[in-house]
Amino acid sequence: MAYVLPQPAIALPPSITFDSIRLLTKPTACLECSKVQSVGDSGVSKVFVVFLNGLVAPQSFWLPVMALMMRRLKIGDSGIGGGASRPQMLAYDRYGQGRTIDRDPSDEGKEEGYGHDTLDAVHDLHQLISQTTEDSDNQPKRLLFVANSIGCAIARLYAHKYPGTVAGMLLLDSIMANSDFVSIFPDPDSPNFDPGSLPPDVTPELLYETREKFREVFHPSVKNPEGLDRRSLATLLPDADKPSLSQGFAGIAPLVTVVGHDPEWFAEESLQGSMKTPISISMNYTNPTWHRYNEGLTKLTSPEKASGPIIAKDCGHFIQRDDPTLAAELACGMLGMLAKDS
Repeated sequence: MAYVLPQPAIALPPSITFDSIRLLTKPTACLECSKVQSVGDSGVSKVFVVFLNGLVAPQSFWLPVMALMMRRLKIGDSGIGGGASRPQMLAYDRYGQGRTIDRDPSDEGKEEGYGHDTLDAVHDLHQLISQTTEDSDNQPKRLLFVANSIGCAIARLYAHKYPGTVAGMLLLDSIMANSDFVSIFPDPDSPNFDPGSLPPDVTPELLYETREKFREVFHPSVKNPEGLDRRSLATLLPDADKPSLSQGFAGIAPLVTVVGHDPEWFAEESLQGSMKTPISISMNYTNPTWHRYNEGLTKLTSPEKASGPIIAKDCGHFIQRDDPTLAAELACGMLGMLAKDS
């Protein structure tokens, strides 16, 4: 049973519409999308908010966040102003994920499970954005990525691949892109291993067991249902704080807000989940390593543009599911700052 608080049902406004889109670069397959059209002519309407999924949580996890954002924007309590102005929004399921049942056409003829990688996902995202961006007096829109897990890595790769486009990133419990998720834990077979340095409730046998479980489930070589190959990710993003994102929209460093899971909540969730990871393992190894990675992410942009790491209380890895209100508030806060700069 998932260690989550029950969330109240959030009614979806009719302004959230659903569409199937064929990329011009891949016309034989459809991507399933959730869209919101922009309204008004304030700085808010000049922003394009794009939600980026992890491997497990599909676009449906973003729908409550989108609804809550529109509610806040409509009643004007977010400090943004502009009455009922709202940004364009887009959430989507990548090929082979969520409501997108079509497979990536580029996978044909390749080894199953390793057909396309994160750079391919970035190229698809760029094409999707180009086909869905609403015209605004021939002026490009500021991109605001709201991302979770591997979606955060895709956001970073996009900003690096297409400089001058991204104005902000809200990174919700980013994947540790440079990790193999095994070396987080000490290796009892290492010649430098010191059993005396272990916490009282951690044994070499427990480390062996944990490393093997993580190797089987989280190692970058492990295949996933959508066929997204993660083996090159550590090479593409070897550092949490590099490459720099100094070249954001219009040459201005982007806003970057980093949010991490609640360490104690995550530890309990990991114990109750399918991995049955002991709390001592999460608290002594996984959580500290992840927090250091999040600290590095805040250095991707200039100091005055960075915020965090913020700890999302009572949230595990899927922060947008566990606390959509927090995600919506933080996204609206970034919208307000971007609107003032427009």
